[in-house]
Amino acid sequence: MTDARSPLLEEYLRYIGLERGLSVNTRKSYAGDLASFLKFLARRGIEPLAAGHQDVDAHLWELKERGLKPASLYRKLEAIKSFFAFQVAERRLAGSPVEGFRRFRLPARLPRFLSREEIRALRDVPFNGRFERFRVKTMLELLYACGMRVSELVGLKPEAVNLQDGWVRVLGKGSKERLIPLHKRAASLLELYLQKREARFKGRGDAEAFLGRGGKKLSRVQFWRDLRALGKAAGLRRALHPHLLRHTFATHLLQGGADLRSLQEMLGHSSLSTTQIYTHLDSSGLKSAHEKFHPRG
Repeated sequence: MTDARSPLLEEYLRYIGLERGLSVNTRKSYAGDLASFLKFLARRGIEPLAAGHQDVDAHLWELKERGLKPASLYRKLEAIKSFFAFQVAERRLAGSPVEGFRRFRLPARLPRFLSREEIRALRDVPFNGRFERFRVKTMLELLYACGMRVSELVGLKPEAVNLQDGWVRVLGKGSKERLIPLHKRAASLLELYLQKREARFKGRGDAEAFLGRGGKKLSRVQFWRDLRALGKAAGLRRALHPHLLRHTFATHLLQGGADLRSLQEMLGHSSLSTTQIYTHLDSSGLKSAHEKFHPRG
């Protein structure tokens, strides 16, 4: 949703798409957030380049009174900051009206993850000769092995996988490419899946590795449904979603001794601060680590 009467907004959206390479979903979110802000200014008779600190503050307070949560307010503020930073870079403004604006304090929300026992239960669900079950178990194994985003997984192409050397080439946010190690279990399962895929579709399907009905690229929604069904078959009480496997990958790696920098590279985070949310461990894990490594433990 964009405001067709605002060339400033249209130019900014072209900038974040073409020069910053932000994803379509991110651009849509920014477009909606900024269109809402510009409409707020228009109701007050304020031109975008004449907006001040107090106008941004008033807009956010209005949204807060409507019941928006801190995470949503934080995202909207980041969009406004980015918009004005662009205007400063284009020399339309001497300074940003939100420079030094206090960030919203977001509640610390630790990511949930699966236990090793739950992962084992998912792996132990039988295939029953069904291609769909084999497909979802292969995708589960890849998520747990590589920590990919679901969009990266459903967009994965067979030629992006090096089964012999154990690497997956992933195209992430902003079209940034990264290589993720692939362990032997996941590589073997993927190799067998690709053989079944070829036998089923005989080269007539889409280019992606994971195909649904008629050889079409598997949708994220269908994978989510398949994953939930796998969780029920495994007897798990919680509802599964793809990002839960990404959290599990990161958490189990850190618990196993991986360093944050390596994890940042594998997850494709642009900032280490994003990766640091995974530095949580349960109390028993902390206690055993303390006893093992502390000189007085």
